Amino acid sequence: MLVLLVRHAQAAEQDSTRYPDDALRPLVPKGKKVQARMSKELRRRKLVPTRVFSSPWKRAWQTARILVEETGLAKSARIACESLAAPPDLAAIAAEVGELGEVGGDAIIAVVGHEPWMGELAALLLTGRSDGIRVDFAKSGVMGIETPGLNPEPGAASLQFFLVP
Repeated sequence: MLVLLVRHAQAAEQDSTRYPDDALRPLVPKGKKVQARMSKELRRRKLVPTRVFSSPWKRAWQTARILVEETGLAKSARIACESLAAPPDLAAIAAEVGELGEVGGDAIIAVVGHEPWMGELAALLLTGRSDGIRVDFAKSGVMGIETPGLNPEPGAASLQFFLVP
């Protein structure tokens, strides 16, 4: 399975007055534009996921919507995944994804989330430890990791590509 790790696009600055709940910060117009370009690039490279699992936080959910729209997926391909709004837990993510049907083999799925958690998720998949590698994960960046599942043995996953805007 190819897992596309996607960091959310550029969002509004943290401001406790405007956004007392950080989960409600939206994307800014520039972030939407950059994400659309990155999503089109995935489509051009034939890296279109069958499903897009996203943190339910607004900026990630909006990023996932753009990814779904620009790659031509049905709206139902975007699925909220609570475990992507927390430090990475492979078992929890695998359980949420697994509840929604079989995913494996040659499938491509995308997971959309936040830093530092997306970098830690990449490290977990690649090394088995959230601090196994340090990743400078740009906003709207996409990392492709080939893995036998979402809870692989350490070293069983491999980095295929890392696209940055």
